[in-house]
Amino acid sequence: LIWCLVEHCLCGWCSVGMSQDTVVVPRNFRLLEELDRGEHGIGDGSVSYGLEDADDITLTRWNGTILGPLNTAFENRIYTLSIVCGEKYPNECPTVRFLTKINLSGVNKHTGLVEPMKFSTLRYWKREYRIETILVDLRREMVSSSNRRNPQPHEGSMYQ
Repeated sequence: LIWCLVEHCLCGWCSVGMSQDTVVVPRNFRLLEELDRGEHGIGDGSVSYGLEDADDITLTRWNGTILGPLNTAFENRIYTLSIVCGEKYPNECPTVRFLTKINLSGVNKHTGLVEPMKFSTLRYWKREYRIETILVDLRREMVSSSNRRNPQPHEGSMYQ
């Protein structure tokens, strides 16, 4: 694991041009912290996440769950997602894909992929964001005026 304290570091793990006073937490430490938060529950329980495989020592593949918000077309539904945190996470956003079919802006209707250029949290990704940030913001998108009444695919249908 790398601890970078060098100005204008080019190691690929930290942000280029950070000052010497900045300590960058390595990827695996950051993901272990996120795993701990996910296992102990967060917020009101409307979103949750954890490792896809408990034996994944690379901390790469995650599952996420979003409970559909009340008074929307998503109500009483449970949406599952796949989240892949690549080697450059958290400097680069993860790949996020719905496994449960959904009609939501920013989500590819054929694959379930959350398209980074169409979902602002991924488009304007910041190192401080977390898996939790993505899930909460996707849920927030469900209650937006442009999505809350979208007709949804049959309940329980999944992407291939």
